[in-house]
Amino acid sequence: MNIQDFYSGHEFFAHTYLGAHLEGEGATFRTFAPAADGIVVLWWPLGDDGEAPCDEPRTVEMHRVEDGNFYEASVPGVREGDLYQFRIYHGGSYVDHADPYGYGTELRPGHRSVVRDLGGYPWGDARWMGERTARANAPLNIYELHLGSWRKRGGSEEASDDPAEWYSYEEIADPLVEYLTTMGFDCVEFLPLAEHPLDASWGYQPTGFFSPTSRYGTARQLMGLVDRLHAAGIAAILDFVPVHFAVDSFGLANYDGTALYEYPNDAVGVSEWGSHNFMHSRGEVRSFLQSSANYWLGAYHFDGLRMDAISRIIYWQGDEARGVNGNAVDFLRVMNSGVHALDPGCMLIAEDSTNYDGVTRPVEQGGLGFDYKWDMGWMHDTLEFFQTGPEWRHQNYHKLSFSMMYYYNERYLLPLSHDEVVHGKATVAQKMWGDYDLKFPQARSLYLYMAAHPGKKLNFMGSEVAQLREWDERRQQDWFLTTYPVHDAFRRYCHDLNQLYLAHPSLWEGDYDRDGFRWLQVDDPEHVVYAIERSTVGRTDDEGERERIAFVFNLSDRAHEGYELPVPDAASAEVLIDTEWDCYGGTIARGDERATLEDGTLTADLSPFCGMALLLSPEEG
Repeated sequence: MNIQDFYSGHEFFAHTYLGAHLEGEGATFRTFAPAADGIVVLWWPLGDDGEAPCDEPRTVEMHRVEDGNFYEASVPGVREGDLYQFRIYHGGSYVDHADPYGYGTELRPGHRSVVRDLGGYPWGDARWMGERTARANAPLNIYELHLGSWRKRGGSEEASDDPAEWYSYEEIADPLVEYLTTMGFDCVEFLPLAEHPLDASWGYQPTGFFSPTSRYGTARQLMGLVDRLHAAGIAAILDFVPVHFAVDSFGLANYDGTALYEYPNDAVGVSEWGSHNFMHSRGEVRSFLQSSANYWLGAYHFDGLRMDAISRIIYWQGDEARGVNGNAVDFLRVMNSGVHALDPGCMLIAEDSTNYDGVTRPVEQGGLGFDYKWDMGWMHDTLEFFQTGPEWRHQNYHKLSFSMMYYYNERYLLPLSHDEVVHGKATVAQKMWGDYDLKFPQARSLYLYMAAHPGKKLNFMGSEVAQLREWDERRQQDWFLTTYPVHDAFRRYCHDLNQLYLAHPSLWEGDYDRDGFRWLQVDDPEHVVYAIERSTVGRTDDEGERERIAFVFNLSDRAHEGYELPVPDAASAEVLIDTEWDCYGGTIARGDERATLEDGTLTADLSPFCGMALLLSPEEG
């Protein structure tokens, strides 16, 4: 670590110096605490049975090093798995803190740090790491997952906080890979895995920014999970929280007796969630967060970071009326450009609901340097439209088209995330207007519309079986639903739609090129019919033709027989998928023709709330 870079906010490897590092026959502990009056390492050696003894810890006094703002102690006899924490004295009292740079933490409600050796894992993904890209012109179909509630040991459907029911990183690897591969997801995004004290925070109020949560095992086991995903051709993204941290006294709060990581003023120092906001104007804080980002991508080979609540970095407290936080914006630019240089091919994704310009523009062009930005506007407009009664949809017709008015301003990713299935919002399937039977055809059309719309895709676990219960981190997903024919048919539909998306370059190759998209119908509010064409950009198939797929939607509650739609330069159309096929729970037998294309006009019988995708064949030259 370069001390000058650490202070100026340009260090990305602070974790290689600070923290606990095994060396020779022991370990060296270091921490940054300028205002401390003194620091002692409290150390609990593991017994021969692998358990820490219950007696008092051993104590080792740390001494000042470097410029006097750092403390260090070399302790012989420390081994992998030993427990420790720092007793920090200030102003006549002390507080025991976990190591901010610790590589491991004991299981909650314990909070002591754990000595971990990150070296020696036999990675087998060298080719993957060398060839990966941010996938701008490749498919990206993300399955967002909370590791503790995807599946639980024993398969109980009851709510439980029992750690014995959690699968470890190692145990979950094979079933997760098999499921993702089968269902057609080429990427998994984990809700935060950095250590956090409260299960119900879902990891968004962390205390261990370098510590994989011990809920699911060890650092080495997490490496094995990522390695297994890569072997199967599946990318792994991690939720990363660069805005705020938990208030627990053992964490970062008042770490050296002063506001070292947070703002000293509560007006900007306390977030809307009651947590502490990072003070991004401090170089030491920037180096801490940048090193954490680089650590997850480097040490664990994650392929990307989805960064939470970026609007709270761009604007003071996320409020545009308060103005742009210039120091924090500068932090994002430095971090993103540095991480891209150190971790080639990684994806940096912003969860940002603001209209701030240039979030995905390269830093050298004045942007923030993210690869993707969540399209929160698309998400809100789309869900609100499908919640609207059919009698009002003609008045809200352009809710579904509005996203294309601004879409090419950024590189957008379409999210139907965990935030949309909690806190009384209802699940995605449950949001659909109408009673139980009417929700399924609309949900099928919603997901087809999502596939047709440009932009990478993200769906939260459970949505693929049309789960109707809001997500609860204490319960596994309602997998029993697949024993009901309508839910199993919906799962099959999501499977086939995912496979369709992955197989057809027109659905992802031109995501950010205007030539890859056009409306075929966006001016029929009376019938509430829409039509979209997606096509490949810059290349042709083996026969020298661009791939073209048309999507047609009737989102009214009325059937439209013989609906005509001009489709220029097309001679015929093959139905690739129809939301109303009976195998998906609809009423049309698969193989029945209800759409024909002649003389450049598509004629289709459109059932209520239906959608279909058709592969277009060109006119002969």
